[in-house]
Amino acid sequence: MNPLIAGVDEAGRGPLAGPVVAAAVIYRPGRGVAGVADSKLLDAPTRARVAAAIRRQALCYGIGWADAAEIDALNILEATFLAMRRAVLALSVVPDLLAIDGNRLPRLTGLGRCRGARSIVHGDQSMPAISAASILAKTARDAYMDRADALYPAYQFAAHKGYGTEVHLRLLQQLGPSPMHRRSFAPVADALMARMLGFAP
Repeated sequence: MNPLIAGVDEAGRGPLAGPVVAAAVIYRPGRGVAGVADSKLLDAPTRARVAAAIRRQALCYGIGWADAAEIDALNILEATFLAMRRAVLALSVVPDLLAIDGNRLPRLTGLGRCRGARSIVHGDQSMPAISAASILAKTARDAYMDRADALYPAYQFAAHKGYGTEVHLRLLQQLGPSPMHRRSFAPVADALMARMLGFAP
Protein backbone atom coordinates (compact mmCIF):
# COMPACT_ATOMS: atom_id res chain seq x y z
CA MET A 1 0.00 0.00 0.00
CA ASN A 2 1.38 3.39 -0.96
CA PRO A 3 2.05 5.80 1.92
CA LEU A 4 -0.26 8.77 2.36
CA ILE A 5 1.76 11.91 1.70
CA ALA A 6 0.57 15.34 2.83
CA GLY A 7 1.89 18.33 0.92
CA VAL A 8 2.42 21.32 3.23
CA ASP A 9 3.05 24.98 2.43
CA GLU A 10 2.47 28.40 3.95
CA ALA A 11 1.45 31.91 2.96
CA GLY A 12 2.18 35.17 4.69
CA ARG A 13 5.69 35.03 6.11
CA GLY A 14 6.64 38.43 4.72
CA PRO A 15 3.69 40.76 5.49
CA LEU A 16 3.74 43.37 8.24
CA ALA A 17 0.23 42.48 9.40
CA GLY A 18 -2.03 39.47 9.74
CA PRO A 19 -1.37 35.80 10.37
CA VAL A 20 0.91 33.31 8.73
CA VAL A 21 -1.28 30.53 7.32
CA ALA A 22 -0.34 26.97 6.41
CA ALA A 23 -2.23 24.25 4.59
CA ALA A 24 -1.78 20.50 4.29
CA VAL A 25 -3.30 18.49 1.44
CA ILE A 26 -3.54 14.75 0.86
CA TYR A 27 -4.56 13.79 -2.65
CA ARG A 28 -6.71 10.77 -3.39
CA PRO A 29 -4.41 7.98 -4.66
CA GLY A 30 -3.90 8.31 -8.40
CA ARG A 31 -5.93 11.51 -8.69
CA GLY A 32 -4.88 15.11 -9.03
CA VAL A 33 -6.65 18.42 -9.50
CA ALA A 34 -6.57 20.25 -12.83
CA GLY A 35 -4.96 23.69 -12.84
CA VAL A 36 -2.86 23.23 -9.71
CA ALA A 37 0.34 25.30 -9.74
CA ASP A 38 2.37 27.42 -7.34
CA SER A 39 -0.12 29.95 -5.92
CA LYS A 40 2.20 32.83 -6.84
CA LEU A 41 1.81 31.93 -10.52
CA LEU A 42 -2.00 32.17 -10.50
CA ASP A 43 -4.18 35.25 -10.48
CA ALA A 44 -6.77 35.63 -7.74
CA PRO A 45 -9.83 34.37 -9.68
CA THR A 46 -7.93 31.31 -10.89
CA ARG A 47 -6.64 30.59 -7.37
CA ALA A 48 -10.19 30.77 -6.01
CA ARG A 49 -11.51 28.39 -8.67
CA VAL A 50 -8.69 25.89 -8.21
CA ALA A 51 -8.94 26.11 -4.40
CA ALA A 52 -12.61 25.12 -4.59
CA ALA A 53 -11.67 22.13 -6.77
CA ILE A 54 -8.97 21.08 -4.31
CA ARG A 55 -11.41 21.20 -1.39
CA ARG A 56 -13.88 19.05 -3.37
CA GLN A 57 -11.47 16.51 -4.81
CA ALA A 58 -8.64 16.03 -2.29
CA LEU A 59 -8.83 13.13 0.14
CA CYS A 60 -8.58 15.73 2.89
CA TYR A 61 -7.02 19.07 3.73
CA GLY A 62 -6.24 21.10 6.84
CA ILE A 63 -5.61 24.79 7.50
CA GLY A 64 -3.47 26.12 10.36
CA TRP A 65 -2.85 29.66 11.58
CA ALA A 66 -0.45 31.60 13.76
CA ASP A 67 -1.58 35.14 14.49
CA ALA A 68 0.43 38.34 14.82
CA ALA A 69 0.82 37.96 18.60
CA GLU A 70 2.20 34.44 18.17
CA ILE A 71 4.57 35.66 15.45
CA ASP A 72 5.85 38.37 17.81
CA ALA A 73 6.24 35.90 20.67
CA LEU A 74 7.90 33.08 18.72
CA ASN A 75 9.51 34.71 15.63
CA ILE A 76 8.23 34.20 12.11
CA LEU A 77 10.02 30.89 11.46
CA GLU A 78 8.71 29.20 14.61
CA ALA A 79 5.24 30.67 14.05
CA THR A 80 5.29 29.24 10.51
CA PHE A 81 6.19 25.82 11.92
CA LEU A 82 3.35 26.17 14.45
CA ALA A 83 0.89 26.94 11.64
CA MET A 84 2.17 23.93 9.69
CA ARG A 85 1.73 21.61 12.67
CA ARG A 86 -1.81 22.95 13.17
CA ALA A 87 -2.58 22.34 9.49
CA VAL A 88 -1.38 18.73 9.73
CA LEU A 89 -3.34 18.18 12.94
CA ALA A 90 -6.46 19.53 11.20
CA LEU A 91 -6.34 16.74 8.60
CA SER A 92 -9.13 14.18 8.98
CA VAL A 93 -6.70 11.44 7.88
CA VAL A 94 -3.27 11.03 9.50
CA PRO A 95 -0.53 11.10 6.83
CA ASP A 96 2.39 8.72 6.79
CA LEU A 97 4.79 11.30 5.43
CA LEU A 98 4.95 15.06 5.00
CA ALA A 99 6.37 16.88 1.98
CA ILE A 100 7.08 20.46 3.01
CA ASP A 101 8.00 23.38 0.80
CA GLY A 102 11.33 24.98 1.72
CA ASN A 103 14.54 23.85 3.38
CA ARG A 104 13.50 23.53 7.04
CA LEU A 105 11.17 21.16 8.87
CA PRO A 106 8.89 21.58 11.89
CA ARG A 107 9.01 19.10 14.76
CA LEU A 108 7.11 15.89 14.05
CA THR A 109 6.41 14.93 17.66
CA GLY A 110 2.72 14.82 18.47
CA LEU A 111 1.64 14.33 14.84
CA GLY A 112 0.32 10.79 15.26
CA ARG A 113 1.79 8.02 13.19
CA CYS A 114 3.40 10.45 10.77
CA ARG A 115 6.81 8.87 10.56
CA GLY A 116 8.82 11.27 8.50
CA ALA A 117 9.06 14.48 6.55
CA ARG A 118 11.04 15.83 3.65
CA SER A 119 11.74 19.45 2.86
CA ILE A 120 11.65 20.27 -0.84
CA VAL A 121 13.06 23.55 -2.10
CA HIS A 122 10.60 25.00 -4.63
CA GLY A 123 8.29 22.11 -3.83
CA ASP A 124 5.34 24.37 -4.59
CA GLN A 125 6.51 24.29 -8.21
CA SER A 126 7.39 20.60 -8.47
CA MET A 127 4.98 18.58 -6.30
CA PRO A 128 1.22 18.88 -6.93
CA ALA A 129 0.18 18.26 -3.29
CA ILE A 130 2.48 21.08 -2.12
CA SER A 131 1.19 23.33 -4.91
CA ALA A 132 -2.35 22.58 -3.74
CA ALA A 133 -1.38 23.44 -0.17
CA SER A 134 0.12 26.75 -1.34
CA ILE A 135 -3.16 27.63 -3.06
CA LEU A 136 -5.30 26.79 -0.02
CA ALA A 137 -2.99 28.70 2.31
CA LYS A 138 -2.94 31.76 0.06
CA THR A 139 -6.69 31.87 -0.52
CA ALA A 140 -7.44 31.32 3.18
CA ARG A 141 -5.09 34.12 4.19
CA ASP A 142 -6.40 36.52 1.55
CA ALA A 143 -9.97 35.89 2.71
CA TYR A 144 -8.90 36.57 6.30
CA MET A 145 -7.31 39.88 5.30
CA ASP A 146 -10.44 40.84 3.37
CA ARG A 147 -12.44 40.35 6.58
CA ALA A 148 -9.83 42.32 8.54
CA ASP A 149 -10.39 45.19 6.12
CA ALA A 150 -13.96 45.48 7.39
CA LEU A 151 -12.67 45.76 10.97
CA TYR A 152 -9.85 48.20 10.20
CA PRO A 153 -10.87 49.92 6.92
CA ALA A 154 -8.39 52.77 7.27
CA TYR A 155 -5.47 50.38 6.69
CA GLN A 156 -6.82 49.04 3.34
CA PHE A 157 -5.92 45.43 4.16
CA ALA A 158 -8.08 44.10 1.32
CA ALA A 159 -5.84 45.88 -1.18
CA HIS A 160 -2.38 44.88 0.06
CA LYS A 161 -3.13 41.89 2.36
CA GLY A 162 -0.70 43.25 4.96
CA TYR A 163 2.36 43.36 2.71
CA GLY A 164 4.69 46.34 2.98
CA THR A 165 3.49 48.29 -0.04
CA GLU A 166 4.11 52.01 -0.34
CA VAL A 167 0.47 52.73 0.57
CA HIS A 168 0.57 50.41 3.58
CA LEU A 169 3.80 51.91 4.89
CA ARG A 170 2.37 55.41 4.56
CA LEU A 171 -0.81 54.44 6.42
CA LEU A 172 1.25 52.73 9.10
CA GLN A 173 3.21 55.92 9.67
CA GLN A 174 0.04 58.02 9.74
CA LEU A 175 -2.12 55.77 11.90
CA GLY A 176 0.34 53.69 13.89
CA PRO A 177 0.02 49.90 14.23
CA SER A 178 -3.34 48.16 14.51
CA PRO A 179 -3.91 44.96 16.53
CA MET A 180 -3.29 43.13 13.24
CA HIS A 181 0.28 44.35 12.93
CA ARG A 182 3.40 42.35 13.77
CA ARG A 183 5.23 44.54 16.25
CA SER A 184 8.45 42.52 15.95
CA PHE A 185 8.81 43.51 12.29
CA ALA A 186 11.06 46.55 11.85
CA PRO A 187 8.71 48.91 9.93
CA VAL A 188 5.96 48.32 12.50
CA ALA A 189 8.33 48.73 15.45
CA ASP A 190 9.67 51.94 13.89
CA ALA A 191 6.17 53.35 13.38
CA LEU A 192 5.22 52.48 16.96
CA MET A 193 8.37 54.11 18.33
CA ALA A 194 7.77 57.24 16.25
CA ARG A 195 4.29 57.60 17.73
CA MET A 196 5.58 56.99 21.26
CA LEU A 197 8.19 59.71 20.77
CA GLY A 198 5.74 62.11 19.19
CA PHE A 199 7.31 62.02 15.72
CA ALA A 200 4.27 60.63 13.92
CA PRO A 201 2.66 62.90 11.29
